[in-house]
Amino acid sequence: MLNKLKNFAKAMLAITWIRRIYELVNRVFLESFGSSRILSHLYYTASFITFNREQTAVLRGRRNYYRNKSRDRRTHVELRRNVHRLEKGLIMMPRRAIFARDYVTETIEFYEQAVAQLERDPQSMEHSEMEWAHDVLTDYFRAVEHGDPMIDAARERFERAGHDAEFTGKVPYIKKALSSISYDELDDLVMQRRSVRWFEQRPVPRELIDQAMLIARQAPTACNRLPYEFRVFDEPELVKEVASIPFGTAGYSHNIPAVVVVVGRLESYFSPRDRHAIYVDGSLAAMSFMLGLETLGLSSSVINWPDFEPLERKMQKKLDLELTDRVVMLIAVGYAHPEGMVPYSQKKELDTFRRYN
Repeated sequence: MLNKLKNFAKAMLAITWIRRIYELVNRVFLESFGSSRILSHLYYTASFITFNREQTAVLRGRRNYYRNKSRDRRTHVELRRNVHRLEKGLIMMPRRAIFARDYVTETIEFYEQAVAQLERDPQSMEHSEMEWAHDVLTDYFRAVEHGDPMIDAARERFERAGHDAEFTGKVPYIKKALSSISYDELDDLVMQRRSVRWFEQRPVPRELIDQAMLIARQAPTACNRLPYEFRVFDEPELVKEVASIPFGTAGYSHNIPAVVVVVGRLESYFSPRDRHAIYVDGSLAAMSFMLGLETLGLSSSVINWPDFEPLERKMQKKLDLELTDRVVMLIAVGYAHPEGMVPYSQKKELDTFRRYN
């Protein structure tokens, strides 16, 4: 017994020294290669696997963006982007007499493609998206002056597009202060939202999840693209499988009633400069979703998703994801267990994270 203890102590000492040596070598590498962009580039050239999946996904997403322009799709991100650009021109103060000359022709081309798809198969795309595009384009051509050859030609093409739609009023409007929610009430809500990991073992009504989703979609998003999907799992065995994939859920994944995987879609963008937008927009929507859940009596917990190749492959296979689909986070959803506790989680002081000018 004594020999076993001695051997165990020696093994622990060896592990400690190995860890210290690793940390020392790691620190030397970081201090050296992190000192300049050139050295950083060399470091990641040698360890290319670290961000290889993301790099491939960004490039393939750009490829798919252009491929999709000639395919029938339920939603057309390029049309959404350009119509929103028109909206921003319409709200300018003062509004210019002529604007959007550099992209109005392209916008009409996108619109014509969407109209053609709608005529082939009326159920193949969102009618609300077409109503919005039609109304904003109508409002735009009413607002800009006649006489500009490019805009006049685009106006004629719009009128010939053949989409005989009524004007439904989905155009820019004056924002009204309608909320009766006080600051204190909002503060109560965000303080009520805690990361809950222990749930009652009862199903989560889908209609409540959908209601919270309607709140989520109102979160701000770059050029109104909404470049994300919420994959919801509420079948017990599937929930256990999906919720057990990330790190950090080993102790409680078995008791999660429903899990949501927020997935960003890189094929929504034609430029690598927008590669982070899926994470920003997906996270904004996720926060609104979780606050929506709280108002409906449901609790949630964000499950962190690391960029780790083995887990990426496992999740990709389980959810049948394209390479251009990037998991942003997972969210556990359910009714909080009446005896379950939550961490206190002291936040930083205001002066620590806030700076003016």
